[in-house]
Amino acid sequence: MRIATWNVNSLKIRLPRVEEWLGYARPDVLCMQETKLADAAFPALAFEALGYRTAHHGDGRWNGVAIVSRVGIDDVVDGFCEGLEADTDTRLISATCGGVRVSSVYVPNGRGLEDDHYAYKLSWFDRLRRHLEATADPDVPVAVCGDFNVAPEDRDVWDPAAFVNSTHVSAPERQALAHLEAWGLEDAFRLVHQEDKLYTYWDYRAGDFHQHRGMRIDLVLVSKPLAEKVTFAVIDRNARKGKLPSDHAPLIVDTAD
Repeated sequence: MRIATWNVNSLKIRLPRVEEWLGYARPDVLCMQETKLADAAFPALAFEALGYRTAHHGDGRWNGVAIVSRVGIDDVVDGFCEGLEADTDTRLISATCGGVRVSSVYVPNGRGLEDDHYAYKLSWFDRLRRHLEATADPDVPVAVCGDFNVAPEDRDVWDPAAFVNSTHVSAPERQALAHLEAWGLEDAFRLVHQEDKLYTYWDYRAGDFHQHRGMRIDLVLVSKPLAEKVTFAVIDRNARKGKLPSDHAPLIVDTAD
């Protein structure tokens, strides 16, 4: 199975690029974040024309998450499971695709270490962990994919010194991500690549992409049954080039049958 994740930063603007990318990358499952669409505006027919079934959770504001699949899509759940505090934002959707329980997640940014949004971010991570505990099993195929807004290690940012006292690299955020992984998930990209300076996000400003001043904050986290089968992973930098790109590049992970 080929699983991909991509923060498209407005599907309304990026749809032609996503359609082109699906044509050559051919993922079995694509998780998208920041669609910035309401459910009624989601272009399901465009994806169906390419052979993909879809599920979307969005309210038309700055977030919105989706899963598109050409290996089936069943048991769709929007947001956190019953029993957890509901999220007023649309940041999580889950479905079963080709025998894998897939979640598309868009973790809150955090904004600043003293901002209320930072506390919300840590709370969101905690709820995601409890959601997995209540709804999934690490002994079966699970993939939690998306924009986590955390660089797991210093090697996942272009210059750690540039991020001192900033979000995305703080100890509580990294601990929250590690606690999520401790449920039974592994960073699929790192199962294949140990090199530094491999990023998924570059700010639009100051030529950061061309200067390779990036961060690796988009992840595919997989349970052991999938981790044992990971054969390939790549960040498609070409999709970050050209006219009207997202500020994120797609991440692709392949698993053997």
